[in-house]
Amino acid sequence: MASFEIRFKESVAKDLRSIPNTDVKRFLKRVQALSKDPCPMGSEKLSAQQQYRVRQGVYRIVSEVRDGELLVIVVKIGHRREVYRRS
Repeated sequence: MASFEIRFKESVAKDLRSIPNTDVKRFLKRVQALSKDPCPMGSEKLSAQQQYRVRQGVYRIVSEVRDGELLVIVVKIGHRREVYRRS
C-alpha cells in the first residue's frame, strides 16, 4: 500500500497554539499515522462533507482525504465542542 502525503492548512498552526505542548506531540504522532492509513479504525466521515474526523482525547483532527492523489489535508484541530463550528 502506498504512503499518503500529509499537508496542513495554514489555519492549523493557529489551532495548535491554543493546545498544550504535550497534546501537540500526540497530534503530530496521530497525523503521521494518517500517512499509512488515512481512515483508521474509529474515524468517521462527516455528513455532507468530504472530510473525516479522528478522535484524540477531547480533541478532534478533521482531515480531507484525496485517494486519487494519495493526499491527506489536515483541515482543523481543536476541542470537540469547537472543532465543528464554522469560523
